[in-house]
Amino acid sequence: MLNNKKIIIVMPAYNAQATLEKTYNEIPKEFVDDIILVDDFSKDDTVKIAKSLGIKTICHSKNLGYGANQKTCYNEALKINADIIIMLHPDYQYDPKLIPAIASMIAYDNYDFVIASRFLTGNAKKSKMPRYKYFANKFLTKFQNIMLNQNLSEYHSGYRAFRADILRKIDYNKLNNDFIFDNELLALICSNNFSIGEISAPARYFDEASSINFKNSCKYGLGCIKVSLSHFFKKHILNSIKYL
Repeated sequence: MLNNKKIIIVMPAYNAQATLEKTYNEIPKEFVDDIILVDDFSKDDTVKIAKSLGIKTICHSKNLGYGANQKTCYNEALKINADIIIMLHPDYQYDPKLIPAIASMIAYDNYDFVIASRFLTGNAKKSKMPRYKYFANKFLTKFQNIMLNQNLSEYHSGYRAFRADILRKIDYNKLNNDFIFDNELLALICSNNFSIGEISAPARYFDEASSINFKNSCKYGLGCIKVSLSHFFKKHILNSIKYL
């Protein structure tokens, strides 16, 4: 706990056998009340390893998608009365040792939502993020800042934390089951005027780190543009029409 807030780590997993134990071992467990792993029908030994480590493990009976995995993660965390929920991928791309710093930004009532950004201090370049991802991320972030009236350095990091109450107020279970879920949820957080903080976070790029392929990256990018345009239209166009 931090400031008497119950902190739950959720780990959406798919074929993470090579990196799960390393990720788990670096979690500062003195600050964490529980860890939940949701396996989206992995084809390797992710579940076996998770259970051997004593991690509370929920298994999907078929592959439902990254967004559906997150929904199960958050639903399970809310069931056990989490105050702060932190999503940490078990692929060792993000540093678990940042958990206390991220959690404290919410625990002491500074922010409702925190995203660990790879772009705040040039970490994306230092960690050798693939060039197409780097420039796509920069473009999408600039576009989304305009559409959502924000000034974030990144929208697309998978390392993020929530005050649990905002997940109780947003019907995230109605969102997409695919990768675009992340962006849909963040757009709703922006549209509902929840306070957003960022923390600089290095990321690792290596063969075992999970990553969507180029085709799905393009699909995701187009989805992000669609999500942002939709929220801009609802906020600025539809609201204007109401008062005509």
